[in-house]
Amino acid sequence: MNSIDAVTLEVADLAAATRFYSAVLGPDSPYLRLRDSSTATSGFRGFTLSLVVSQPGNVDALVAAAVEAGATTLKAATKSLWGYGGVVQAPDGTIVKIATSAKKDSGPVTPAFDEIVLLLGVEDVKATKQFYAERGLSVGKSFGGKYVEFAAGPNEVKLALYKRRALAKDAGVSPEGTGSHRLVLSGAAGPCTDLDGFVWEASVGAPAAATTT
Repeated sequence: MNSIDAVTLEVADLAAATRFYSAVLGPDSPYLRLRDSSTATSGFRGFTLSLVVSQPGNVDALVAAAVEAGATTLKAATKSLWGYGGVVQAPDGTIVKIATSAKKDSGPVTPAFDEIVLLLGVEDVKATKQFYAERGLSVGKSFGGKYVEFAAGPNEVKLALYKRRALAKDAGVSPEGTGSHRLVLSGAAGPCTDLDGFVWEASVGAPAAATTT
């Protein structure tokens, strides 16, 4: 069974969010659901989406597409020891990191990504790893109490755990935040609420287009 069947973002402006994610992820993206919500939230919501791409030119192309669609730049794309990447914030408040481990372009530049990773910022990585392992998720990579990545198949959203403060620092924001995560997951672990308040629903199969509730 897949770790994640669907990632639902709860947004205040469904039309604007639909336009943004269609521009960045492609129309009728299989990766996200969108749901109307006016639940109170402020500051860092405790998670980020990472789009992993094949080369620096694709990072720039995707960042440009995101900004054109209404995103705010949190970290301009730049080189680092591990590669090249930048961070933007979608109109609904979701933080999106776009990055590659490659140092040079090796093919035509396109606004395409190879992998999407949902990183949950948690207080205790080891305890949360155990929580999900007990609910049937298979660990793919684990680096002690710093980072955990769960197994996922091709074209699936990959789930990973990172310390909340470290994740906020990587995103370029304060770790402080209150209210709803405005994120609902469905899949193998659900229904449940994890140690940091992230909500899972029962597995529902493949993600669908934007919905209202």
